[in-house]
Amino acid sequence: HVQLVESGGGSVQAGGSLRLSCAAAGRTSDVYAMGWFRQAPGKERELVAATRRSVGGAYYSDSVKGRAIISRDNTKNTVHLQLNSLKPEDTAVYFCAARRVGVPNLNSREYDYWGQGTQVTVSS
Repeated sequence: HVQLVESGGGSVQAGGSLRLSCAAAGRTSDVYAMGWFRQAPGKERELVAATRRSVGGAYYSDSVKGRAIISRDNTKNTVHLQLNSLKPEDTAVYFCAARRVGVPNLNSREYDYWGQGTQVTVSS
């Protein structure tokens, strides 16, 4: 089994930045694609950024493109999401997710492992 633990959420004013981190533990050889989803109250969970296990091929949703950078360190089994120029509409619970397949997928049901989530609140 794989455990994912997120950190780095918090409250920030619009225009600010946050760096979310996710550490994988356990059977990390099963972890291939990793991504960050978010879910706001009353909304569906959406993929905002994802990366393959190998270098390159990052995905960003249109909602964060140009404001987010996903990075991964396979030696430490970590993935990070740098969010810049934050907007109130970025407010959500952010979840780290991983799957046993190398290609990221937009569908949350295609992910095998999930973190507990970390709250990001952006005030105007």
